Amino acid sequence: MNRRVMDGALFTAGDYLGGALLGGMTAAAVRMAIGPETDMVVAMLAGMGIGMVLHVVVGLLLTPLLGVFHVMVSGGLIGMYGGMMFAMRDSMQTHAMTLHHVIAVGVVFGLVMSAAIHLYDHALRGPAAAPRS
Repeated sequence: MNRRVMDGALFTAGDYLGGALLGGMTAAAVRMAIGPETDMVVAMLAGMGIGMVLHVVVGLLLTPLLGVFHVMVSGGLIGMYGGMMFAMRDSMQTHAMTLHHVIAVGVVFGLVMSAAIHLYDHALRGPAAAPRS
């Protein structure tokens, strides 16, 4: 395997790992902050704020390793939309789900959003930008 392909694979794995980490952290933080008694609009705004703060912190730590585009674009979407959706869920339900389940849902959300950004990036740049073997 040539070096460029190996570097691309490691970069992609790191990008997905960062998205999964941010999704899980956002879901857990929102779960701890939002209760079922919280008004849904307030919960969604608070969840968005929590997710964006986590996105900035994790993004600043991962940007030197992965680059700013994939960390900040996918991280912003994971933090903002994930925070809002997780907060909406937590404000509507009694905390019947375990914290492990909540984190697993956040990890899956982070992976799905990272994949969506990769697909969108590939659609914008086209096959000419793909690494050559």
